Amino acid sequence: MPIDGTQRTISSDGFKTADGTLYVSKPFKSKSSKKLRALITFAPRQSAFDINNENSVANEFRGFFSLFWISIFIFTVRTYVRSIETNGHALNLAFATMLSKDAVILALSDAVLVGSTSICVVFAKAISTGWIRYYWAGVAIQHIFQTTVLIMSVGWTFNRQWPWVQSGFFTLHSLVMIMKMHSYMSVNGYLQWVSEQSQNVLSQLQTSTISEGGWDNAVLVAKEHRAELDAASAADSSRSSPYREFSPVGTPPIPDGAQVSYVDPDTAKALRKRLASMSDANGVVNADTKEVVDSLNNSGADKKTDEHVFSATAPHPLIDHPNESISNLAQEYSELQGELVSTGPIHVMWPNNITFKNFAVYMLIPTLVYELEYPRTNRIRPVYVFEKTVATFGTFVLLYTVTESFILPYTPTYDQSFFRSLLDLALPFMMAYLLLFYIIFECICNAFAELSCFADRQFYEDWWNSTSQAEFSRKWNKPVHSFLLRHVYASTMMSHKLSRKSAMFVTFLLSACIHELVMVVVTKKFRFG
Repeated sequence: MPIDGTQRTISSDGFKTADGTLYVSKPFKSKSSKKLRALITFAPRQSAFDINNENSVANEFRGFFSLFWISIFIFTVRTYVRSIETNGHALNLAFATMLSKDAVILALSDAVLVGSTSICVVFAKAISTGWIRYYWAGVAIQHIFQTTVLIMSVGWTFNRQWPWVQSGFFTLHSLVMIMKMHSYMSVNGYLQWVSEQSQNVLSQLQTSTISEGGWDNAVLVAKEHRAELDAASAADSSRSSPYREFSPVGTPPIPDGAQVSYVDPDTAKALRKRLASMSDANGVVNADTKEVVDSLNNSGADKKTDEHVFSATAPHPLIDHPNESISNLAQEYSELQGELVSTGPIHVMWPNNITFKNFAVYMLIPTLVYELEYPRTNRIRPVYVFEKTVATFGTFVLLYTVTESFILPYTPTYDQSFFRSLLDLALPFMMAYLLLFYIIFECICNAFAELSCFADRQFYEDWWNSTSQAEFSRKWNKPVHSFLLRHVYASTMMSHKLSRKSAMFVTFLLSACIHELVMVVVTKKFRFG
């Protein structure tokens, strides 16, 4: 709702970035201030099937979603009636008995697995205090620990001789925990390196100011130069201001869960032009919000104001020094310092983020990529959590019914042809896949996102419209895709200087190996397929 109670709509021409939508309002004056300013609003993404997603509700194919669930309900009731008529009961609990096998040990094993991840905080503390240098001792320790966790988890599933459900769950959860740990360690290790680099640049900056009469004198000269530039800019604006004709009173309303920032009209105009230049005909920007803002900061468009669009820190005052060498060093120092602070409203600074509480929240948030700060909602909606909880268990009952009634009885035998097995199992497997997808990415992920106040709810895209394997792999599992993009694809190009094609090959190879590992654990066979 509006901050000062007035009503005014933000321009509907938002720019869709990789992590949400950016809206840049026209300049306005609030009741509390006569100063002309603009409002930058960042609205995080919502799940495609969320009833609160206005875009999904307005979609003309929304009815097919409702028709699907109506059909599933009728199909399930029919299955129960036929089972009662034939066997005297709606469901056979043999599969449930297998699911509950060794349940206590499985729960304890999973608790130990999750608890062991807390060692990441100790590792990050050691990195931040300089006890361990991340490059390359820390990298080696990190990979040894992660490999050990994976080997012990897989070995434990074979040791306990769990059925395929327990083995698959524990292996997949182990991989999720390993990816979370890898991202947490890698990001904090990289930020430790950035901190060292920023201190080195600061030392060079201090040395370079000696020839200019010392640090204090250099800062004074930079401020005077900035004042001269501002005065010249103000004179030009007073002669012909593009905002003079538009100065409505009122604060634009802020969407639920959105992040906002007030900026001067020149900064808003520069950001709007930058977004327009990067977007396609549908207003889609092929970049995330931080990348757009960083590109604006680096272009120098926002140096005339102390209020920056999601800016991490104000630029160093020596950026405005007339000496180009000093100005460039100050610019480099500001960019490095900016990486050490989050871009959100709280502005978390490294290493203040390295706490057990911060790590616990990160483990609860349904993402595999660690950030200093995430887009957050203002509150937890109990009704929403209840809705997702009921949907989880309700959909699981449907999944159980499909598996027990139409998959297990038709398990292929040695004397059965492949095509007959395909004919019997193709449709049930497709149905089970859709239900499992809905449970994980729509119900569980959204429930944990609500409990952790995580605002970015786009855990998948329209993978059902994919026309290639690459597009499908990119859309159907956004958390894993984001992890592979940052910590495998981009990392191999930066650290090992691989080409795009080589980095893509390594990414797909690692993904294929992980999928094969899961199949080996579940089936106890090497299939390479």
